[in-house]
Amino acid sequence: MATTGDAFATYCVELLSALGSARARRMFGGHGLYIDDLFVGIVADEELFLKVDGQTREHFEAAGCRPFVYGKADQTVAMSFWSAPEAATESPGQMLPWARLALAAALRSRAAKPLRQARPARPSGGAATRRRPARA
Repeated sequence: MATTGDAFATYCVELLSALGSARARRMFGGHGLYIDDLFVGIVADEELFLKVDGQTREHFEAAGCRPFVYGKADQTVAMSFWSAPEAATESPGQMLPWARLALAAALRSRAAKPLRQARPARPSGGAATRRRPARA
């Protein structure tokens, strides 16, 4: 049975789908939003927050948006996601410029992360091989 939050997350996926393969994934009582496997947004408490960085934050600030903040009253954490302008949630066309900003920020964020080193290859032969203890 879908909850109201699931329906809003599905709507947000539709809003973002003009830029690529969009999907939502449940996380921490909300949803993470992805375009082509790039983390571009968060849905929390029936509100859409989009990825920002140093190059895009000013656009969101100028539009009167606010950062996504979580935590308890005595200790909160602001993340690099800001609310989407209310008008942008009216249609995919109005969302498109904001989604492009979020996608660009996500691409820069991914490019800035160091590549993970590959794990050493396991010995061939199927199952992992174990050494037998030497007999005395």
